[in-house]
Amino acid sequence: MFMLGLRHGFDPDHIAMIDSMAYRALDRRPQLAPWVGTLFALGHGLAVTAIAVALGAFASDIALPHFLRAILDWLPCILLFVVGILNLRELLSKRAYQPRGWKMRFVPARLRDSSHPLGIFVIGILFALVFDTATQAAAWGYAATATGGSAMALVAGLAFTVGMTVTDTADGRLMVRLLRQAGGAVNAAVYRRGIGWIVVVMSFAMGAYAAVTKLRAEAGMDDLFMTLTGAALFAGAMAASWILRWRARRSPAQPV
Repeated sequence: MFMLGLRHGFDPDHIAMIDSMAYRALDRRPQLAPWVGTLFALGHGLAVTAIAVALGAFASDIALPHFLRAILDWLPCILLFVVGILNLRELLSKRAYQPRGWKMRFVPARLRDSSHPLGIFVIGILFALVFDTATQAAAWGYAATATGGSAMALVAGLAFTVGMTVTDTADGRLMVRLLRQAGGAVNAAVYRRGIGWIVVVMSFAMGAYAAVTKLRAEAGMDDLFMTLTGAALFAGAMAASWILRWRARRSPAQPV
C-alpha cells in the first residue's frame, strides 16, 4: 500500500493541481509554497483512508448491477484520456498554458484560487471524494478488511497516505525549485509547458495500459514490476530535485 501511494502521487490530476497551487503560493505565501504537495496529499490520503475503512466494512452488503460495475471499472481509464486531451488542447492553443484536470471542475473556483493551508488541505479531501478515487478506495478497503478487519484497512490507508505524501511533497518542492530557478515569467511559462507535456504523456500512457489490461488481462504487469516502476518514478523525482539543488548552489535563485 505504501508503494501504491507512491505511484498514486504521480497521478496526472495530482501533478496538474499541485503545479497550479505551487505557482500561486510562490507569489502569495512563499514560505508555504514548498509544502503545497504535502498539505494536498495529507487531505487526500486521510480522506481516502476514511472512505476505505467506512465502505470496506459495508462492501459485503452492497450488490451493484453488472452494467454499473462495468462502467466503474472503465471509468478511471476513460478519465485518464480526458485529462490527456484537456492538457493537449491547452498546450496546442496560443494561450499561456495552465494545467488541466477533470477533477478540478469539482473544486469551487474560490477554493481553487486559494493559497491558504486549510484550503489546500480541503482540495485534497475533495479530490478523494470524486467517484473513481472513492470506488478504488472502497475496493482495497474491502480487501484489507477481509484480511484483518477494519484495523488492517486503517493501517493500509495510512501506509497509502504516507507513500503519496512522500511523492506529492517531492513533486511540489521540485515545482517550486523549477519556478524559482526560472529566471523570469517567460522561462517559468516554458517550465510549466514542460510539465504539461509530462502530464499528457503520462495520461495517455496510463490510460492505454489500463485499457489493454482490461481487454487482455494477461498483458498486465505483475505486482513486483509495478512496485519497481513506482520506485523508479520516485527515484527519478529525487534525482531531479538533487540536480536542481546542485544547480542552485552554483547560481543564485531568480524571482519569478
